[in-house]
Amino acid sequence: MDAAELKKLIGRAAGKLGFARVGVAAARPAAHAGRFRRFLELGYHADMAWLARAPDRRADPRNLLDGAASVICLAVSCAPAPGEAAPERIARYARGRDYHRVLKARCRRLVDEIDRAAGGVRARICVDSSPLPERELAASAGLGWIGRNGCLIDRELGSHLLLAEIVTDLHLPTGGQAGLPADEPVPNRCGSCRACVEACPTGAIREDALIDARRCVSYLTIEHRRSVPEGLRRGVGGQVFGCDVCQQVCPFNRRAPAGDAELRGPTELVRTELPEMLVWTRADWDRLTRGTAARRATAEMFLRNAALAAGNAREARARPALERLAAGGPPAVAEAAAWALERLRDV
Repeated sequence: MDAAELKKLIGRAAGKLGFARVGVAAARPAAHAGRFRRFLELGYHADMAWLARAPDRRADPRNLLDGAASVICLAVSCAPAPGEAAPERIARYARGRDYHRVLKARCRRLVDEIDRAAGGVRARICVDSSPLPERELAASAGLGWIGRNGCLIDRELGSHLLLAEIVTDLHLPTGGQAGLPADEPVPNRCGSCRACVEACPTGAIREDALIDARRCVSYLTIEHRRSVPEGLRRGVGGQVFGCDVCQQVCPFNRRAPAGDAELRGPTELVRTELPEMLVWTRADWDRLTRGTAARRATAEMFLRNAALAAGNAREARARPALERLAAGGPPAVAEAAAWALERLRDV
């Protein structure tokens, strides 16, 4: 089978496996690696020290696989169904099954299909856990453009996209040759729109699609292990895990179709009310986050975040739990609970 026919097969197989978009990028250094270096120089990576390790190596997919020639870029949507009403406390991508597991399993099946057709294929699967510039590669492969909020945006599917990559030694054609998927970069259609910049509750969105993690609610609720700085606590709003504000206001998400049912959820975690969350034991956290991407935040972090959210929501029903946590919770939790009780003083 020649490379063009193999690429067509990959496109058909990826669609059958549930991938909404597929394209191919050449395995070479990211075109905008300088933007990532500037992100690091500005300290926007906060405490995520692993991002600063060998940034030049991170920019080149050939460092992940000897002889790498192509990167198969894949995307699925986890967008809500039209009219879906659900609490916004949990980021959209964490409301269904853990996308790392789901997409890796689908990628393994796709690699098996490719190997049966081509034989002797060498490949490495990446789903948000390998040092790879996945959004840059996806944009190079024509899956969308990188918006002002740093998210990959597809004109039809919007920005609630989950990405996966297969780095392979196959020499697959790129550039939208006749009869093949058009995997050339698409125009940036953000235009003069600044809805995401203006809506960000903590002012974390900077110029050139750079996000200052030190101010980002997603970082503060998922990666930051200590107390949330007092000046940013109100900006956390009602969020307990992650933040979708910049995507909620994006015009390209207004008419996006419902995403993949397996990844869309909601799980029991999504339905959990703040007063319930504030009395979680570690066993409760284990049961409710198992099999979801929300497990990235520890039980203690959930209590801290829920305390801030209860204070911001002025949730009077949470007062007894907050009093217990303020009196005897771990330091970051106790501090958040005490702050929330101050917010509830006149409720």
